[in-house]
Amino acid sequence: MLLEGKKLLITGVLMDSSIAFHVAKLAQEQGAEVVLTSFGRTMKITSTIAKRLPTTPPVVELDVTDTDHLDTLAARLGEHVDHLDGVLHSIGFAPQGAFNFLEGTFEDVSTAMHASAYSLKSLAVAALPLLSPGSSVVGLTFDAKFAWPVYDWMGVAKAAFESTNRYLARDLGPKGVRCNLVAAGPIRTTAAKSIPGFQTFEDSWGERAPLGWDVNDAVPAAKACAALLSDWFPATTGEIVHVDGGVHAMGF
Repeated sequence: MLLEGKKLLITGVLMDSSIAFHVAKLAQEQGAEVVLTSFGRTMKITSTIAKRLPTTPPVVELDVTDTDHLDTLAARLGEHVDHLDGVLHSIGFAPQGAFNFLEGTFEDVSTAMHASAYSLKSLAVAALPLLSPGSSVVGLTFDAKFAWPVYDWMGVAKAAFESTNRYLARDLGPKGVRCNLVAAGPIRTTAAKSIPGFQTFEDSWGERAPLGWDVNDAVPAAKACAALLSDWFPATTGEIVHVDGGVHAMGF
């Protein structure tokens, strides 16, 4: 099996339609042991959704903007696993004000950058004491090459996220850790519903994608994440794998 014996930390499981949920499901089906994270009021939601997985995994509390949570993560994970072979970053947040580019305040923008970009470095460093040589950090992005409708400062945060991945690849490569991203097309998830006007993407993506696109199907993106978390990309790091039906390669 693709992930036989792997121990994986997966963030961002909030509903069973999410990419993170399907990564956790595929990982377990492919032989991995999984630990989930959540925090605050969403802990109960994640714990409930976790029961829909083939095997109910433990859920540890982690707010990636909380220094205490980050500083104690490795020790708390150590209660469940003796090492990690991979980490999935599926985290993003921006206040509503960040979805108005000209009117968004720096407070809105800094919140988005902290939770959605800097958190990739924070999570990787927090997990590093448990990451074994040959392990993999995988993050989920939304292609930041363009100025998308409605995405605004979250798009800027994603550009920073993608740059952060490259610097992580540089600094963690000598430690034997690969860092890659999956740029997924629009999936109808909790995160998507929080973006005003996100239906703009949903309505047009399938028409532009050479392979077509189903906004309700998170499995293709999850499969790419599972592959990157496996041993099948041993010399790939700093990369962005597009799972968007081909839209990224098309003109108008």
